[in-house]
Amino acid sequence: MKKALITGITGQDGSYLAELLLSKGYEVHGIIRRASTFNTRRVDHLYHDPHANGEDVKLYLHYGDVSVGETLLNVIYNVRPDEIYHLAAQSHVRVSFDMPEYTGDITGLGTIRILDAIRKSGTEARFYQASSSEMFGGAKPPQNEETPFEPRSPYAAAKVYAYWVTRNYREGYKMFACNGILFNHESPRRGETFVTRKITRALAAIRSGKQKRLYLGNLDSRRDWGYAPEYVEVMWRMLQQDQPKDYVIGTGESHSIREFLDEAFGYAGMDWHQFVEIDPRYFRPTEVDYLLSDPSRSRKELGWEPKVRFHELVRIMVDADLELQGLPCPGEGRKIIEDRFGGWHRWEHQVVSMER
Repeated sequence: MKKALITGITGQDGSYLAELLLSKGYEVHGIIRRASTFNTRRVDHLYHDPHANGEDVKLYLHYGDVSVGETLLNVIYNVRPDEIYHLAAQSHVRVSFDMPEYTGDITGLGTIRILDAIRKSGTEARFYQASSSEMFGGAKPPQNEETPFEPRSPYAAAKVYAYWVTRNYREGYKMFACNGILFNHESPRRGETFVTRKITRALAAIRSGKQKRLYLGNLDSRRDWGYAPEYVEVMWRMLQQDQPKDYVIGTGESHSIREFLDEAFGYAGMDWHQFVEIDPRYFRPTEVDYLLSDPSRSRKELGWEPKVRFHELVRIMVDADLELQGLPCPGEGRKIIEDRFGGWHRWEHQVVSMER
């Protein structure tokens, strides 16, 4: 049985990846930070108490922190994983301007701590680094593996550092280490302060009478948005290749936040102009205007094609947030998941919120 270790297992991508790997027969280990409140809502449906289930347990959680190299070394040495997926980060771009030093420590230096822990542990684990399209920043679209980075935030700069140390350890220590340069990918499990989930969550709250206004920043920035459960599959595919490579992953189409509002509110039969107001506090000091992937290499070499397009992604998220509020939903989003996915990815596990 293969073993996988996931940092950031309680996040959107980590929880979907854990589901995928468990469905493939892996024993999955996750690193979580110690907290005084429970922070495992996205994986609670996967976890089994070892006292009650014995040999049925395939998911194990370990306390650790990417800011402390010793804890990472201990977990890696004791677990001896075959694959390590490094997804943990301070991943909110706007927040990185308010907490630049912390972002650099966690998002940037956290990666080299894990890489060095792998080296010191003597394991031959394959390593996946969650790189980001934000690294491209001001680069002219479309962006691919050969596009020079032009980071325009502390978060993006930290990710560029993590990208290059991953390549350095691959070349210097002959490690199987890959960078997945993923463009924006969303889902009902997206954090509630990220703009897509902020929109669909507010829409449902407005419909239920719990909220009157939605405050946003720049509506004209364009992003290449995909569906997160599909992106964790390509993470896994990258570590199954014969040789380690870096890949750009995206849909190959880009849309503005204004278009997201049109799709979301229009799907629910509402006019967003009646509810949305612009708040300058949400503008970044340096904006990224236009991100658009050229995923030619990943489609050719990994055989990966997205099943969910932009307007369908929006419907999935709106349906989930309406259902979370106990409201009737049009149901197209739910039908998309039921028709196109099976096995590990099911609708009943999508409505996950920190409020529950």
